[in-house]
Amino acid sequence: KRLDVVERIAKMDRTSPEIIKQVEDALENKFNTMVSSVDFTEIGGVNYIADIMNNMDRGNEKYIFDELSKKDVKLADEIRKRMFVFEDIIMLDSLGIQRFLREVDSKDLVFAIKGSNKEVSEVLFNNMSTKMAENIKSELEYTHNIRLRDVEESQQRIVSVIRRLEEEGEIFISKGGKDDIIV
Repeated sequence: KRLDVVERIAKMDRTSPEIIKQVEDALENKFNTMVSSVDFTEIGGVNYIADIMNNMDRGNEKYIFDELSKKDVKLADEIRKRMFVFEDIIMLDSLGIQRFLREVDSKDLVFAIKGSNKEVSEVLFNNMSTKMAENIKSELEYTHNIRLRDVEESQQRIVSVIRRLEEEGEIFISKGGKDDIIV
């Protein structure tokens, strides 16, 4: 059902307020009501589902992308392009990485690095102070038998910090060349 819902929302475009009102009434007991505008409300679409997926736990996110890729590779790629995931940290500039590192809990950083690939961990270590890098590396040596769920939750908390900082305009996340940057 998760995959079907993601696929249907991603392929939606616009709908009339009357239809939205009917859906609101039917789902009122389970969801907060949706706000409808005078003419048409944009609901669904790839940007909408990418935003939902950005707030989903990594296990469900991985499952949905694996299954959606089997059915519609192009749609899965389009959604993925509009999302920011932990591995995308390598696309941030040094100032952005250094900015979010100041707000991230060191335990989350240890768990996240433990479950990350070499490229991500190198980028993170290259943007830490020497003392911070030494502390994290020391903790990594003594951290064993971490559950995958704990790693994913730590990575998700870090991504949440990054997204918040982007919303506040403190860092910039490049989303496939949509924005030109003047240095």
